[in-house]
Amino acid sequence: MFQRAIKTVFPKLMLAAVIAASCGSALANKADDTLNVAFDAAPATLDGYKESDRPGLSLVRLLYTGLIQKDQKTGKFEPALASSFKFIDDKTMEFTLRPNVKFHDGSTLTVDDVIYTLNLVSSKAYNARYQNTVSWIAGADKLSDNTFRIRMKTPFPLALEMLSENLPIYPKAYYEGDVSKMGIKPVGTGPYRLASSQPGSRYVFERFADYFGKKPAINRIVVHILPDSNTQYAELMGGSLDWIWRLPPDAAKRLATKKNVVVKSESILRIRYIDINPAYQDGKSPLANLKVRQAMNHAIDREAIRKALVGGASKVINTACNPLQFGCSTDVQSYSYDPKKAKELLTEAGYAKGFSIDLVVATPPRSIFEAIAANLATVGIKANLIEQQYGTAVSAWREGRVPLMTATWGSYGIADVALSTSNFFNGGADDLVKNPQVAQLLKSADTSIDRDFRAKQYAAALKIIAAQAYWVPLWNLSLNSAQSSSLNFDIDSDEFPRFYKASWK
Repeated sequence: MFQRAIKTVFPKLMLAAVIAASCGSALANKADDTLNVAFDAAPATLDGYKESDRPGLSLVRLLYTGLIQKDQKTGKFEPALASSFKFIDDKTMEFTLRPNVKFHDGSTLTVDDVIYTLNLVSSKAYNARYQNTVSWIAGADKLSDNTFRIRMKTPFPLALEMLSENLPIYPKAYYEGDVSKMGIKPVGTGPYRLASSQPGSRYVFERFADYFGKKPAINRIVVHILPDSNTQYAELMGGSLDWIWRLPPDAAKRLATKKNVVVKSESILRIRYIDINPAYQDGKSPLANLKVRQAMNHAIDREAIRKALVGGASKVINTACNPLQFGCSTDVQSYSYDPKKAKELLTEAGYAKGFSIDLVVATPPRSIFEAIAANLATVGIKANLIEQQYGTAVSAWREGRVPLMTATWGSYGIADVALSTSNFFNGGADDLVKNPQVAQLLKSADTSIDRDFRAKQYAAALKIIAAQAYWVPLWNLSLNSAQSSSLNFDIDSDEFPRFYKASWK
C-alpha cells in the first residue's frame, strides 16, 4: 500500500562534508536536454499492475496513458485515450476511443487493446498487485470499432480515479502470449518510450515523437538508481543529477543553502495518525473509556512536534482523513493541546494516577514518538514504544493484539476519503471500532456516484469518529525534493513525480 518508512535524519557532520566537498554548477544537463534524476531503489517491474512503490509507478506513468486524465490542480477529469466518456447508469460507463493513437512500436491503439487489457488485469489469474484498482471491474465489452463499455460489479465512485493513470492500456498483439514483457520491455502510448535499461541500475527514456497529447518539454530522461544518500547529494551538487527526492528535513535545510540548488516541500496526501483500539483486552482496557481517548488527544502538542520534527509543508489535521481529499470534512470536534483538560478527563474516567500502555510504532522516525510519549507522560500515561515492521504491526493490529498503533497512510495516492476514512472505519480488517452507524454511513457513500450525497455521508461519519476520539489525527506529511536551479518541476500531492511536466528555465 505504498507504505514507506521516513528516512532517518542524515548525520549533520556527514552531510556538511558532502556539501563542502561538492563543487561546480547544477546546470550541466540543460545543454543536452537530458533530465537526470535519482531513486534510491530500483523498480521491481515496469508492469504498472504488478509494481508496488511510487518510483516504479512513476516510471510507468512515462510509458503509458490511461483512458482519462486527472488535472491534479483542479481535480477535473479530462479525456485522454478516450476522447469522451459518460455514465450510462450507476454500474456502466461508455467510452469513445481517440482515433489514431500510436503505441511505441508504431501500431495503432484499438478498442480490442482496451478490452484485452481490462479483462486481463481484472481477472483472478492475473493477480494485480493492488486489487482495489481492478477488482471493481465486472468486464469490458466492445460496442463498435471506436466505442466500448466498462461494467462494474457494484456502483464504484472511484472509477474515474482508477481510470486516470492507474489503469494503463497495453497493446494486445505485443503482449498476448507473453505478459512478462509488460515488466521488462514495455510498449505503451505514453509521452516517453523506454530507449534502454540496465535493470536495477539505469533507465533511459526518450520523448515519443508520435505521442497523441502535449509533447514533453524535455527530450531525454535518465533515471539512476543510487541507494546511498551521500552519493545523491554529492552528484546533485556536482551537476551530475538534476533532481532527487524524499529528503529528510535536516538534509533539505542544508541543501537549501546552496545557490544552484532549489529545495521544495510539497504537502501530500499521506497522513500520520495514532489508531486507538477501544476493544483491546475485550474492552477492559482504559481505551474503552471515551474520556481516556479524549484525554490522549488533548495531551499531545501536535503543532509543536510537527514544527520541530516534521517541518516542511506538513500541517496538523483534526479529522480522520486528509483535507486534500474529496469528502474530508473538517467540521468536526477538535482537541487543542490542553494537558490540564487531559488530566481532568483521566480523573473523571477513574485514572487519576494514570496507566501504562503499549504504542506500536510501525513507521519511524522514533524521535517523533519519543516526543509524543513525553507529552503523554506529563498527564500520567506511560506509553511503551514498541517498534515493528509495518506488515508485522498491521497483522497484530488486525488480530486485536495491539492497543495503540501509529503509522502513515497514503490512500494509494487517491484524493478521496473512500481510501482513507473508509479503510479504517467501514467494518473491514483495519476497523477495530466496529461502530455500525459509522460503517453504514461510509458504505453508503462508497457505493454511490452522487457526489453531494457522498459528501454528506462522509461528513456525518467523520463527526462521529472525532466525537468518539477513535483516532489521534496528527498531521499530513510533506515530501522534500531538491533540484537544479535551472529546472521547472513540482511533485503533485499524490506523491508521484510526473517528469513529463518538467521543463528547463
